[in-house]
Amino acid sequence: MAQVDLTDVTEVSTEPGTLPETMSAWVIRQEREGEPIDAFQLEEIEVPRPGAFEVIVRVMAAGVNFNNVWAALGQPVSVFRSHPDEDHHIGGSDASGIVWACGEGVTKWQPGDEVVIHCNQASYEDVEVHGLDPLAAPSQQIWGYETSWGSFAQFTKVQAQQLIRKPDNLTWEEAASYGLTYFTAYRMLIDQCKLQAGHKVLIWGAAGGLGVFATQLCAGAGAKAVGVVSSTEKAQLVEQLGATGTIDRNEYRGMMRRGGESAEEEKARFKESRRFSKAVAEILGGPPDIVFEHVGQATFPTSVLTVKPFGKVVICGATSGFNLDFDVRYLWMRQKQIIGSHFANAWEATKANELIEQGLIRPVLWRTMGFEGVAEAHQLMRENKHLGKISILVGAEAEGLGRGVEGPGAIRAEVGG
Repeated sequence: MAQVDLTDVTEVSTEPGTLPETMSAWVIRQEREGEPIDAFQLEEIEVPRPGAFEVIVRVMAAGVNFNNVWAALGQPVSVFRSHPDEDHHIGGSDASGIVWACGEGVTKWQPGDEVVIHCNQASYEDVEVHGLDPLAAPSQQIWGYETSWGSFAQFTKVQAQQLIRKPDNLTWEEAASYGLTYFTAYRMLIDQCKLQAGHKVLIWGAAGGLGVFATQLCAGAGAKAVGVVSSTEKAQLVEQLGATGTIDRNEYRGMMRRGGESAEEEKARFKESRRFSKAVAEILGGPPDIVFEHVGQATFPTSVLTVKPFGKVVICGATSGFNLDFDVRYLWMRQKQIIGSHFANAWEATKANELIEQGLIRPVLWRTMGFEGVAEAHQLMRENKHLGKISILVGAEAEGLGRGVEGPGAIRAEVGG
């Protein structure tokens, strides 16, 4: 394995249009799956070549997400099951960068274009891509998690449809920080729930990676949102982002579903859920039309109880557990809906990105680290020691570079997660 000189990471030996032979990359291999600090190792690896309708992007900055904590651990399944033909995994599902080489058939993008990358891939040959939704295609996968060639390297390989114009008012690290979480929140609220002015919305984890964007989308749409948080600092951030009010979940610990409750314990838990529901309705002026869910087991029974009759609970994940146990009578007798949602397609990602360009939605960034910090950043996430979104400088020599015009950049937050 070649020794990697990190002093050279910001330098590339070729001009746009020509690829170098090798690059520096943080690589996971199956035999060293485990704690991120050990699983991620720097290697010198061959630069991939673009196939038809593919693009090679020089990564200027990369965003850190929990999916590559799972990739490092090999849990709940090894990522090598999704790309068994490759003996390495280069993670990273958020990036900003410069188009460096285009494969056959690519006409929209040229070497030198500045872009951000959305992480949804699907085969152009799947019929679902042409008329239904690429997210329904059997080939659908998340780049940088279910594929290799993610953003923790000097160069990455993507499908041309993954590219979106980089907002000129953002730095490289700001532009790399928002895609996965923001585009997910956009699809959940705007497309799946048809968010409208006057809607009332309950947002779990409102200071986290998804919640900060859900809160801003509600404010921008003229909807009233109450955010669930875990500290005064997080409440201040969420109110700054436009929430009508906040609720500290620590004041309602008894509503959380653990699983396996006795009849007496469940009765007490349900009582706390009702108390929480009343608090939500008091802040919003009535029960929510929409509940924005990603916590899962601990909160889902309360979500189903709290949402109004004919309301919608939209869910994209289950950080507290994916086996959901709730009283289904509150679903059918009050005709509520549960909607599953997963990332976003290229159209949604592009429309969401326009709001960033216009300064109507802003990234929320906690910390920017150098390329040497990739393993450390994932270990911080693994141990829940991070306080919000982390960006990694790759090709960018320092923070603050890449902004072409004045305008609102990222909100620098000391809280989140």
